[in-house]
Amino acid sequence: MLMPKRVKYRKQQRGRMKGKALRGAEVSFGEFGLQALEPGWVTARQIEAARRALVRVMRRRGKLWIRIFPDHPYTRKPPETRMGKGKGNVEYWVAVVRPGRIMFEVGGLTDAIAIEALHQASYKFSIKTKVVARHELVGEQG
Repeated sequence: MLMPKRVKYRKQQRGRMKGKALRGAEVSFGEFGLQALEPGWVTARQIEAARRALVRVMRRRGKLWIRIFPDHPYTRKPPETRMGKGKGNVEYWVAVVRPGRIMFEVGGLTDAIAIEALHQASYKFSIKTKVVARHELVGEQG
């Protein structure tokens, strides 16, 4: 599973997920992408499950880009523990995703297979997503 090799500080505060994605909101590498529609934390397990679903539908054709990385630690205190005594231990890692962020991209596939693959991957996330195409974004700007 994805996680940082090393971090400066082991535990972080939760932070806020205000506003839209500043970067990574356009399909840059492939032809189709999976875009987040709402803010949320995407766990490393969800990213891996979505990657496996994509690879299964793609069947070793085309190319896949993962545009998010879980670099935010999620801490939790053990069950039935009294309050106090410091912050809990790191349980898993999450990627902070804001609306508009492209999470996955695929290229080198037919349109039907690419859309179906991203649609299958979208079931693995706890946030709403949509499939976007590169030519749609270019067409809107021009």
